[in-house]
Amino acid sequence: MTEEMTLEDQGQAVVDFLDGLVKEYEASGKARVVEIDEDRIEVTIDGSDLGFLIGPGGDTLMALHEVTKTVLQRKAGSGPRARLRLDVAGYREFRRSELAKYVEEMAAKVRDEGIEIALEPMSAADRKVVHDTVNEIDDVGTISVGDDPRRRVVLVPSGE
Repeated sequence: MTEEMTLEDQGQAVVDFLDGLVKEYEASGKARVVEIDEDRIEVTIDGSDLGFLIGPGGDTLMALHEVTKTVLQRKAGSGPRARLRLDVAGYREFRRSELAKYVEEMAAKVRDEGIEIALEPMSAADRKVVHDTVNEIDDVGTISVGDDPRRRVVLVPSGE
């Protein structure tokens, strides 16, 4: 029988795994727990030259997130596991900010020209940023179309 891991222990297990990974790549970076709340742990890796952990369009970061979740699941056993949020060098916040700016520009075009604009396929997290951004803009709405991994958001005029 294994003892249930606390959220703090789970956070430390994630940090240990990520620090070991960074060390194996002989990179300069350090993982740390940024926040722990009721059921969520946020971990970031800070350092220099960590782009290889992010990859094109954040693809490597998403894969690293999945691998880290698997490591956490195995270490935590059958006990309750925290939801994990992983970031590298502030990429997720940068991506969210840039995506929101782009969506605002496209929403203005939809509103001004009365046309629909289909965005590229994106992850669920990115689609949420799009929906949340558009919710703050008058006369523009969103719909999601397609199936993962090709699911995309379409910006539509909503004319109230």
